[in-house]
Amino acid sequence: MSEETQAPQADTVDDWAEAMAEQAETVTAEAAAPAAVFDDLEDTASAPSMENANMDVILDIPVTVSMEIGRTNISIRNLLQLNQGSVVELDRLAGEPMDVLVNGTLVAHGEVVVVNEKFGIRLTDVISPAERVKKLK
Repeated sequence: MSEETQAPQADTVDDWAEAMAEQAETVTAEAAAPAAVFDDLEDTASAPSMENANMDVILDIPVTVSMEIGRTNISIRNLLQLNQGSVVELDRLAGEPMDVLVNGTLVAHGEVVVVNEKFGIRLTDVISPAERVKKLK
């Protein structure tokens, strides 16, 4: 190696040693400092405003809502043979409620409706938050 490539490596080692020494000093200083003392942060007068502020943060977050009629497993061979007019059998019976998913998580069941020539879904059963948490495990 030439001297030009060795000099930056030596500087890097020196910088690294300095950074490690500074970090050790900081850790020692933090260990010697007294522990922070926090007052009771639960103030009943400000609690509703904090709750509203927290809700405002999440209310504008976009989510994807999708409706699932059913599912099926199909081989790639059969998938490649599909064309216009092909029928794919699903795992649900006709008239069975559809699943309503938010970001891929089941939140409700419903039935298809047509309103002003547009499809919609009427919710027939909303999954409770406790049941949703159970399904995550």
